[in-house]
Amino acid sequence: MKKETMLQLGILIFGVIAPMLIPSLSFQISILWLMILFALTWDMMGGQMGYNSLGNIAFFGFGMYICAGVQVGLYYDLAEYTSPFTTINATFTPDQYYTGLFLGIIAAAVGCVFIALILSTFLFGLRGPYFAIGTLGVALAAGELIGAWEYIGAGSGISIPVHPGEAGEKTQLFYYLTLFAMIGTFLFVKWLYGTRWGLAMNAIRDDEEKAEAMGIHTYRYKSMTWAFSAFFLGISGALFGNMTGFIEPLEVAFPTVTFGIFMVAMALLGGKGTLWGPVLGATLFHVVKEVTWTYLLGWQWVALGLLIVLNVVFFQEGIMGWMARKWPERFGLSVDSHMSRSKQSEEAS
Repeated sequence: MKKETMLQLGILIFGVIAPMLIPSLSFQISILWLMILFALTWDMMGGQMGYNSLGNIAFFGFGMYICAGVQVGLYYDLAEYTSPFTTINATFTPDQYYTGLFLGIIAAAVGCVFIALILSTFLFGLRGPYFAIGTLGVALAAGELIGAWEYIGAGSGISIPVHPGEAGEKTQLFYYLTLFAMIGTFLFVKWLYGTRWGLAMNAIRDDEEKAEAMGIHTYRYKSMTWAFSAFFLGISGALFGNMTGFIEPLEVAFPTVTFGIFMVAMALLGGKGTLWGPVLGATLFHVVKEVTWTYLLGWQWVALGLLIVLNVVFFQEGIMGWMARKWPERFGLSVDSHMSRSKQSEEAS
């Protein structure tokens, strides 16, 4: 059995039994699965295609609101439900709750795909830092616009339908949903990178003009790849909104300065442009974040900022890139023996 297969199997086994081994950390591990999903989806554009988006968090927020709108709108008038001037005693039966949740997740994923395709017509005329700034502007504007839309609660937010079971049952439900979402994202990304689509993504990253000259329809690949990312981010937003139980536009749905930056930092930390880099980076970043939030409260942002600075200054290729340079034979890379001996003699002198 290959080492990679064993690693995947180990992660799957840990994911399945973790709530039984350490039930008190189920919520934190659920967030870890979402962090891995964030890093994987960002790396599809930023690592594999070379388009560094700073606004992917917008799809997380759109998915959250779309799901909530479906969950409530199926059974109540959404405007009355979110209005501060009316009181609705909204109760949801188990059938209503699970039907709304299932349809809401689907709507969030599909809706975010359509939004991504629409935004692509405006944003993919930009390249380099202009594209990054443009996507950041979309995320910031989305939070402000949603915060001013009275129909969905504006700045007051919107309450998510209450889970009909016990608190422990809700935690377990969304734990496994986030786990399956992460696994689905990973398997899709792994498959995609092994196809001709993955080769086209890398060609665009290396030289977009040459890729176009070779007949690659770059706009199609860019827009559809962004739509793939939006699909999984929409699902993650739908799940996170239900996990928190309340949606607020700036801090929960469109947290650009937290989750929006985290997804970039995690991919860079692990090594962008690789399959396992985002997974490794997200895991390490999340562990550091949780430890500092618990034991260094007040200094947590300093610790995370220091981690990012160390990554950018000393490990620009990320952990996976550093490991591949340190132990190339373990990554299937051939090393010229003459060059290797020369390098060793230089280091010795």
